[in-house]
Amino acid sequence: MAHTVHEFGHMPLAVALIVLVLFCAVGHLHFALAGLIWAWLAGKRRSQVASWIPLLLLPVVSTLCERYFPMIFVWNFGYTWMYSGLPFYQMAELIGFEGLSAWTIFTNLAFFIPVLKGHRHFRHWRLAAVAILMFLIANGWGAYLLHRLPKPDKEVGILVIQANIGNLEKQYAEKGWGFRDHIISRYTNLTLEGLEQNPREQIDFALWPETAFPDQIKAHNLSLGYARRLISFLQGQSLALVTGSYSEDQKQGKVTNSLFSFNAQGELTDPQYNKTLLLAFGEYIPFGEQFPILKTWLKEVADFARGSGPSLLNQGEVRLGAQICYEGLFPAFSKGLADLGAHLIVNVTNDSWYGKSSEPYQHMYMTLARAIEFRRPVVRSTNTGFTTAVTAGGDIMTRSPLHVEWHHLYRIPYLSEPPVTFFQKFGIHLVPGLLWLLFVIASGGLFYRVQLGKH
Repeated sequence: MAHTVHEFGHMPLAVALIVLVLFCAVGHLHFALAGLIWAWLAGKRRSQVASWIPLLLLPVVSTLCERYFPMIFVWNFGYTWMYSGLPFYQMAELIGFEGLSAWTIFTNLAFFIPVLKGHRHFRHWRLAAVAILMFLIANGWGAYLLHRLPKPDKEVGILVIQANIGNLEKQYAEKGWGFRDHIISRYTNLTLEGLEQNPREQIDFALWPETAFPDQIKAHNLSLGYARRLISFLQGQSLALVTGSYSEDQKQGKVTNSLFSFNAQGELTDPQYNKTLLLAFGEYIPFGEQFPILKTWLKEVADFARGSGPSLLNQGEVRLGAQICYEGLFPAFSKGLADLGAHLIVNVTNDSWYGKSSEPYQHMYMTLARAIEFRRPVVRSTNTGFTTAVTAGGDIMTRSPLHVEWHHLYRIPYLSEPPVTFFQKFGIHLVPGLLWLLFVIASGGLFYRVQLGKH
């Protein structure tokens, strides 16, 4: 964490260490918070009511705290099921990965009861047996959901580039201290290498990662500077491109983290997409607008303009749901892309700031999970890894190694008329709604029994 804050937030190491301590103090505090809330609601009243009521409250409160407690990276227990490969994770089409996480927490209750009762009687294990049976049924249902998916009727060829640009090189390029020629050459050379290795393959467009182009791209000024060099390259290769780059929001007078789509003639196919969900302490300072002095104290932290929400980019007949880095972690954002009619989701990311840690693994699975919830392929282009793609059915394609130059041509099958999943239409609100309903029933029953006992 300290390394990331130092590298990404450009904070002094001493300040980064303080941020680490603060993060450790509040990170995953929702578990403790859930215990405190449960103890307040049920702890002193357990002897006055039926034992099932406070026990039911425990997973309900835990799941609600997991969902609503503020976290930078909204990890939950559901993502581990995708890693497992069991058909159970296909149930995310119905209840999302948050729903799978809730299922996991409630299943733990079934095994907690016999432990609580001291393993004394077989009847204490009945609920655990039911939980196992439900899990087996859910796996069968997940296999059925996968089997009934409509067959893709279209395919797109995407040449994805991973240039492995170091943090120092990116910082120097951003500040105008050289390296821009070097970075552009790295991307164009890798792209040429990919084209040469696939001479007979249909390549619909190339995909470069987040902020790959090391200069600002402005739609009204493509004939100057490094932008002109990029356009000439695309025209010379008759190659379409989707790339991350910086740009500018003239109304706010701020830099944007953007995604651009060019056709093979070097023309923009659509207005740029500007990143909407910004990363705290890396792309904005929390409460910086309310307390401007914070921006004075933390001058090294970027202050990007926010985009206007989910947006599509077009490459020929393919509608791309534009997604930059961290935005892939939020189901509601991807729902917006699906509602707009995206054929597939394109996620561009730069995870170089996290070094050799677990973050690239977690971030990858959290991003790819959206493919199951909305049954649309996800293509993920990163600077240092992991670059990969996943089909609407959850098949993870070739995955890049970490921290190496790399390119790969993905042939992505997709549906010209993608379905609206149950999760997209109802499930994104269903799980929290059911949890709140259970909370009201259990806590209401708890207080009713207590009041009844007093009389």
